Amino acid sequence: MAFSDDDIRKLAHLARLELTDQEVQTLGPQLERILGFVEQLAELDTEDVEPMTTALDVNNRWVSDTIEPGLPREAALANAPLADKECFLVPPVLPS
Repeated sequence: MAFSDDDIRKLAHLARLELTDQEVQTLGPQLERILGFVEQLAELDTEDVEPMTTALDVNNRWVSDTIEPGLPREAALANAPLADKECFLVPPVLPS
C-alpha cells in the first residue's frame, strides 16, 4: 500500500505530530513496511491457537487497589487543544 505525502500528513495531524518534509518522506516507506508485516500476520492460521494475555508464562502480578488522589482538573486540561474551565472540548462525532 503506497502512502501519499498527504496521507502521512493526515496521520501526523491525527497523532498531533508536526513533521518536516524530510520526515514525511522518511515515514512513507516505513509505514508501508509496517503494514506489510501486519498483512503477513493476518494471513496466519490461528484457528487452533488459544487466546492469551501474554507470551510469557507468569503468575498474576496485580497491584493491590489503593485510593490515591487524582489529577486536578486544571492540570488535566492544561495541555488540551480545546477546553473550557470544566471539560475537554471536542468536535461533534454525530451529525446533528
